[in-house]
Amino acid sequence: MLHSPNRSKNLELSCNTTFGIRNGLSFLKPKQAAPRPSSARIRNGRTKAVFAQSEKELIPEKKDHHEKQRRVVVTGLGAVTPIGDDAHSFYSNLLQGISGVTEIEGFDCSDFPTRIAAEIKSLSTEGWVSPKLARRLDKFMIFALIAGKKALLDGGITDEVMRELDKARCGILVGSGLGGLRVLQEGLEAVRISYRKMNPFSVPYSITNMASALLAIELGWMGPSYSIAAACATGNYCILNAANHIIKGDIDIMLCGGTEGSITSAGVAGFMASYALSQRNSEPTKASRPWDSDGDGFVMGEGCGVLVLEELEHAKRRGANIYAEFLGGSLNSDAYHITEPHPEGVGVISCIEKALDRCGVAREDVNYINAHATSTPVGDMREYQAIMHCFSKNPELKMNSTKSMIGHLLGAAGAVEAVAAVKAIQTGWIHPNINLENPDKEVDTKVLVGPRKERLDIKVAMSTSFGFGGHNSSILFAPYK
Repeated sequence: MLHSPNRSKNLELSCNTTFGIRNGLSFLKPKQAAPRPSSARIRNGRTKAVFAQSEKELIPEKKDHHEKQRRVVVTGLGAVTPIGDDAHSFYSNLLQGISGVTEIEGFDCSDFPTRIAAEIKSLSTEGWVSPKLARRLDKFMIFALIAGKKALLDGGITDEVMRELDKARCGILVGSGLGGLRVLQEGLEAVRISYRKMNPFSVPYSITNMASALLAIELGWMGPSYSIAAACATGNYCILNAANHIIKGDIDIMLCGGTEGSITSAGVAGFMASYALSQRNSEPTKASRPWDSDGDGFVMGEGCGVLVLEELEHAKRRGANIYAEFLGGSLNSDAYHITEPHPEGVGVISCIEKALDRCGVAREDVNYINAHATSTPVGDMREYQAIMHCFSKNPELKMNSTKSMIGHLLGAAGAVEAVAAVKAIQTGWIHPNINLENPDKEVDTKVLVGPRKERLDIKVAMSTSFGFGGHNSSILFAPYK
């Protein structure tokens, strides 16, 4: 349930004065272009300019086709999760090995075989979402508004900075795997009574692009604003595509990530029908068990992760704090099965190899991987085998799964795990794998992080995410130098 108690001063913002209403926020006026010479007149074979120009000015400027690619850095982090409603408390709890898996309270599931999830029990909307919107919106949109605004605040984008931004060069790409499942479910229940009972917001508040759209409307950001739905790889797809907008020179700043609020009766029942969920109801905190032989399925989670990606020189000019550099990544498809990964891992291997090649990163430089590892035996082991195919000769490699503590956030998973990867670079600590009590006999426990946090000087961090439909993704971060 969402509620609105008072916030601590360092996080308190007024919805009416910051990031919410554009009153008082000025748009940067485009610079006036220099006057262009009028067309030359050709008479008697001679060219006469209307006004004098030097010979140098008449020679077209040659473009350097080897111009250095624009670099992308992370300057802000936002997260709403079952174990913390900002990026830093979230990561602090990860390092302590705190689990967010509990009994479901959002609806009556007493007759369900699965009665546990990593549910967000309470979340303050005060100062982040107007009361009217907080009453109407689906959870996935509320999570995105809060995480997005907290990412901006964390990135030092205050009212003063906002007034100086060219908002046509600021974009938003926050995706969702399932979108407004609760709003859609309520609409279907209403229409069974009568079409007149249908909420007029049922359609706009259920479609996945609306999280980005509302952020754009509240911030006045006029660059690209859209969503990508690639199942559980959604977050990574959004991050990589957002970075590409910056690299191409279209945009200077992108808010990007993924959001999901699908712990509803329909959502849980749907995954139960596919026999994907853990039924360890008596021990909720031990239910999510990546790479453990006693795992019996994944645990649904909910929340949102948002990164502020920014062009390096733009970030330096405004004196932004730089958490890490985004190196790039790769996306591809297994083209094999709607739910099962390819048995030989060819899609995952190809995705990782292409990511390394495109970023110019050597295999031995990747010494930390935040894996997809959902706590499904087949999926975990096929991903592990593909990763070891690529990195088995790297003695420094360490790997963990954030899902052991927060469950599987579906379309938000990759984004929240990207936040964790960036925080690992910043802090020099990588979080534990909890519940790894009986590791699968095929895994090398020296590669997997143990039950406690570990120190690691990260050279390059990789985050992997995969989704129903065969979607594969791999993205890379490194310390900014």
